[in-house]
Amino acid sequence: MLKDIPALTVKSSNINRHVNNSRATSVNRASLGLLLSALMLGGLNVSAQAQDSPTQSAQKASSPDQQAAAQVLDLLNQYSSDANWDKYFALYRKDGIFIGTDAKERWGMAEFEHYSRPTKGWRYDLTERHLIQHGDVILFDELLNSPAYGVSRGTGTLIKTDGNWKIAQYHLSFPIPNEIAKSITAEIKAANKQ
Repeated sequence: MLKDIPALTVKSSNINRHVNNSRATSVNRASLGLLLSALMLGGLNVSAQAQDSPTQSAQKASSPDQQAAAQVLDLLNQYSSDANWDKYFALYRKDGIFIGTDAKERWGMAEFEHYSRPTKGWRYDLTERHLIQHGDVILFDELLNSPAYGVSRGTGTLIKTDGNWKIAQYHLSFPIPNEIAKSITAEIKAANKQ
C-alpha cells in the first residue's frame, strides 16, 4: 500500500531546526520522534517546511498531482476570503460534503452554499499541510490560522474528477490543547443540555 504513495521529502535542516527549537513542546518532540520512526521503518516522508506567504503550500508537493491538489486547497482559502462563491464551490464535487465546527454542521453542497452566499466570507491562512496520495484520491490535513478563531484544522479528501482535483469532503475543526480539553468539553456538554 505505501509503495503507491509518492513520498514527500524531509530535509535534515528542518528536522534539526525543530529539534533544536527551545520553544518546542514535548508533544512536538514526540510527534517528531514518531515521524522519524516512521521514516526509518519505510513509512511516509512528509515535509515540515515553513511558508513565506498564506497562499503558498506549507509543504512541497512531490508530484504534479500533489501540486495540483495543493493549489486547489490554496484557492479554496483565497476564494473564501474574497467571498468569491462561484469559484469557491467550483472546487468541490457536486456530491461534496462540508463538515463545520458545530456538531450540527454536516452539509451537502446545496446546504453549504445556502449558508455561505449571504456571508462576506471567512479567512484562514495556511500554516502547515500534509498530503497523502492513493491513486486518484488525496487525503490532506492542514493547520490554518484564522483572525476570528486562531488555530484551526482542515482535513479532507480530494478525488480526481474529469482530470481535475475536486474536494469530496472538507472538515474544519478547532484543535483543543490537551491541557484544557476537559474544561472545554465540559462547556460543550453544558451548552448541549440547554
